[in-house]
Amino acid sequence: MPASEETSSGPVIHDHRRIDPVTGQVRGKHAASKPAGTTGAGRPAPPAEAPEAASGPGEDKSADHEERETGETPESPEEATEMVTGQAVKGGKQAADLVVQLAERTADVQRLQAEYANYRKRVDRDRIAVREQAVVGTLSGLLPVLDAIDQARGHGERSGGFKSVADSLHAALGRLGLVTYGEKGDPFDPKIHEALTHSYSADVTEDTCVEILQPGYKVGERILRPARVAVAAPATGPDGSSNEPDWDIAEEGN
Repeated sequence: MPASEETSSGPVIHDHRRIDPVTGQVRGKHAASKPAGTTGAGRPAPPAEAPEAASGPGEDKSADHEERETGETPESPEEATEMVTGQAVKGGKQAADLVVQLAERTADVQRLQAEYANYRKRVDRDRIAVREQAVVGTLSGLLPVLDAIDQARGHGERSGGFKSVADSLHAALGRLGLVTYGEKGDPFDPKIHEALTHSYSADVTEDTCVEILQPGYKVGERILRPARVAVAAPATGPDGSSNEPDWDIAEEGN
């Protein structure tokens, strides 16, 4: 009886496993559909080799096949060390670049912050200057009104309702920063005083404001109008001599 008829006389078992359990190799497309125990069409499979003999070559062939599929070769320890070292060097360079970029961005942010702080200070300073200029312009226009009120007070005419209005006006101008200065007996200061008359007096030891003709006004350190005063100088000098001029009687007669 032919071999094909002997194999077909009993039940046929098809082995669809992708890996041959005997050789450890990957079966072909048609080999996976062949009956178990056969290697060809109608031919019985050769006897299996001893496990010791089959394990070595099968593992080598499987490793070779896996190497062919992946396209990579095993790396030696030296190559692996070089690869790790290269990756570390590359990573260190990238980290250094990131540190430099971070420092540059930080410097940019700090510069922008400083510029913004200076801008705010400049805007605040300009805002204060504009406000002071507006207040100074308004108060300077009201100085003649204040002089008229002071003249009325000197003549005893500031009373009744007029006194209430005058007091309210002075209080409102004071809240805007207007300050009145100039008192009798103050040392004469040409920076804040304007001398309208000059005389000599034995009662003073330095140039002194003996009379306030018109008070002075200022806002902060800014003088709106100097105080107009009468100044008296000492009658004697440091050595006791008179500071008053000697007039000739003949000249007085002429």
